[in-house]
Amino acid sequence: MTERLARLLVFAAALTFALAAVGQARPLSPDKAFLFSARAVDAETVEARFTIADGYYLYRDKIHFALDPASGALLTPALPAGKVKQDEFFGRVETYRGSVTVNLAIRNFTPGKPLLIRAESQGCADIGICYPPTTQTATVALPAGSVAPSAPETPKKTWFNLVSER
Repeated sequence: MTERLARLLVFAAALTFALAAVGQARPLSPDKAFLFSARAVDAETVEARFTIADGYYLYRDKIHFALDPASGALLTPALPAGKVKQDEFFGRVETYRGSVTVNLAIRNFTPGKPLLIRAESQGCADIGICYPPTTQTATVALPAGSVAPSAPETPKKTWFNLVSER
């Protein structure tokens, strides 16, 4: 009986320690763990960035972007390669830690109007907490861009043409 009691006490102490450790580690909210921001690079490109807190990671294949429907069209972005991880929930996946930056190509937008960018992502904390998919937004003002030059005017008669017409 004493050996059984000793095992029970060790298990209870380990469980108490584990619960105390988890209780002390307060997980960040998803918008703080995976801080989303965006900025205009030029008249047709937006740089989207996730700044990922220490102890957290994002799943590469769970990142998606969209624009406010009236703002313009978003071409499918090329996401950078992530670090391969064997995940207990999703199997073999690529993840990002620290930060990840994606250039978004924007077409058919109304110059001078701000763009609302929606970023959907999903990630986890190293302490074993995974978040549901989360949507964050950022508003970006794209520069109007350069105006394309108009077609050249038809040449006017010059004194050379006047001379040759005589």
